[in-house]
Amino acid sequence: MAGIPPVKKPAVGEEVQIHKIRITLTSRNVKALEKVCSDLIKGAKDHKLRVKGPVRIPTKRLSICTRKSPCGEGTNTWEKWQMRIHKRLIDLHSPSEIVKKITSISIEPGVEVEVTVADV
Repeated sequence: MAGIPPVKKPAVGEEVQIHKIRITLTSRNVKALEKVCSDLIKGAKDHKLRVKGPVRIPTKRLSICTRKSPCGEGTNTWEKWQMRIHKRLIDLHSPSEIVKKITSISIEPGVEVEVTVADV
């Protein structure tokens, strides 16, 4: 663990404020989403944080049905298009400085990350 600096312990009088942090990951590509999830959880466990997740949210299916024929004549044939949106939730209990270190990993293209911080 030469690359990770040690976590500073607070002095006797100081108190570190613990936050409940919810990381929401959204993507159309499942493999990229799972890779980012595993990297975040691995980083959090290296810092010995309490981790809950990844919680898999049901997949949203956006579908469009269109006519194949451009002019409207001929047999009624239809094309069906579908876009699937996958979502994962990860909950952490930690100080906000450590979360900045954890979320500084390289994120796959096409994966959106939303971080929500709340006090405990």
